[in-house]
Amino acid sequence: MKRNNVKQITIRLTADEYAHVKQLSKDSGLKMEPAIRRLIMGVNLRPRPPDELPELLRQLSGIGTNINQIAKVANASGYVRKEDIQSIMEMQAALWRAVKRG
Repeated sequence: MKRNNVKQITIRLTADEYAHVKQLSKDSGLKMEPAIRRLIMGVNLRPRPPDELPELLRQLSGIGTNINQIAKVANASGYVRKEDIQSIMEMQAALWRAVKRG
C-alpha cells in the first residue's frame, strides 16, 4: 500500500460499534487498522479459514484418491464389489463429519 501521502483521522465509536469492528477484525484475522482500511474501501471482510482447513483438505484428497482407485478397478472389471460400495459410503460419511467439524 502506498503511504507517501498518508492522512490521519480520529473517530469516536460507541461501545457497540467498537465491539463490532473488533469482532470483524478477529474473525478476519486482521488487526483493526487494516480491517478498517479494507472496510472503507468497500471490501467485504470474510472470516479467516479455520486452522483445521489444511488437514481437512489433506483428508479430502486421500478420500478422492481412494474413490478414484475403486472406480478404476470397477471400470477395468466391469463390476463393483459390495465392499467397494461400503468403503465409498464410509469415506463419504467421514468427509461429512470432517466438514461439519470444520
